Amino acid sequence: MTNITVEELKERLDAGEKLHIIDVREPAEYAEYNIGGQLIPLGKILSMQLDDIDELKDEELIIHCKMGGRSMQACMFLEQVGFAKVVNVTGGVMAWKQKFG
Repeated sequence: MTNITVEELKERLDAGEKLHIIDVREPAEYAEYNIGGQLIPLGKILSMQLDDIDELKDEELIIHCKMGGRSMQACMFLEQVGFAKVVNVTGGVMAWKQKFG
């Protein structure tokens, strides 16, 4: 697992990179505020409900949550089940909101 800051993520998005961003928060959190990632709550990941991302095992997955704890847990789990390139967003949505509003 590697880490990426919200600034680095924003630069990549602004540059037009096609990124696979996964939001592991709960649906209510996602509805309240999101940065456009695909919602797959941590519970679904930990219970192996990975059909939506199974074909991305060799792609870079950028994982975020509210502050970085759940996304780190998701990254560690995904690595254990064979995902090659998982990236944790440090500070999560809270850091994103603080930096970019």
